[in-house]
Amino acid sequence: MKKLYTILTAVIITASAFAQAPEKMSYQAVVRDAANALVTSSGIGMQLSILQDSVNGTAVYVETQTPTTNINGLVSIEIGSGTVVSGAFNTIDWSNGPYFIKTETDPTGGTTYTITGTSQLMSVPYAMHANTADSVIGAINETDPLFNTSIASGITAIDTSNWNSKLTVELDGNPTNELQMLSVVNDSLILSNGNAVQVPVRIHTLGEVYGGGKVFWVDPSGEHGLIVTTSNLSTGITFGCYGTNVYGASSTSYGEINSAIYAAECSGNNAASLCVNSVLNGYIDWYLPSEEELELLYQYNYPGMNGSYWSSTQTSDNGAVSIDFNNGTHYQTTSKQIAGGRKVRAIRKF
Repeated sequence: MKKLYTILTAVIITASAFAQAPEKMSYQAVVRDAANALVTSSGIGMQLSILQDSVNGTAVYVETQTPTTNINGLVSIEIGSGTVVSGAFNTIDWSNGPYFIKTETDPTGGTTYTITGTSQLMSVPYAMHANTADSVIGAINETDPLFNTSIASGITAIDTSNWNSKLTVELDGNPTNELQMLSVVNDSLILSNGNAVQVPVRIHTLGEVYGGGKVFWVDPSGEHGLIVTTSNLSTGITFGCYGTNVYGASSTSYGEINSAIYAAECSGNNAASLCVNSVLNGYIDWYLPSEEELELLYQYNYPGMNGSYWSSTQTSDNGAVSIDFNNGTHYQTTSKQIAGGRKVRAIRKF
């Protein structure tokens, strides 16, 4: 089964004039058919599901849409504005995650969905999460035994109605010294008059099994990094687009961008398309590493990796960068049409 190749997936929350959270998410994807060809300027059928807990979790919301792709095969929709199949988008409890977006597509415009893919929402839609407070209904019963024995439990409705009167007298003569500014510095919340609290974060380590593969690089915070597949996707494949210098796909740093452009512009089976069209361990956002990302993988010294591996960095119409994992040599002008001995590993970000 083919999958929906996502060139860009974004949850876009914008506040209205009244600071109310919108109840929809923007979603973009590039669509290819079973022959790996772009589905351009065509009406397609899509079913979108919000899954809870895992890639195979319960669908808390399902809708269908019939958008039209543009000349580049790109489709842009707003999840939450389609025809509801089940659930209600505005009642999703975003605090009770993790959540995943599952897309099912019929390139012919019907409901025979032959293309599918699932990806995790890596960041909670905070504005939506905050908006869930509006949905609290019914009585709130305090059953905390410590609260029941505290002075606060004795506060009555009459007390609260008299609060304004009780606060009219300023005991220390300064009406503003109780006011403080709250700021965020790195992982701490700090009050301007002193006191701070550290917000706990998950720290990742090299070699950790996580996110569909193994962590081979983490940033200084330990919260973000790169994951590599545990095996080769190919041990002999061409770079692709021999004789064509694909515009925008020559970055030494951004493999995700290089791979997305190659998959969209270059026909046939090639190193970049092999990665971005893969569904591995429930994740669809794999890509061919750039030269610098591949160098980080070489420095990590992943067990069992040897021989030459393709990066996603092209150098000319006919050349691209590969790295020999036996000695770390960067081959800057490797012919794009060479297949024998050139291997492929996919990576993803977290």
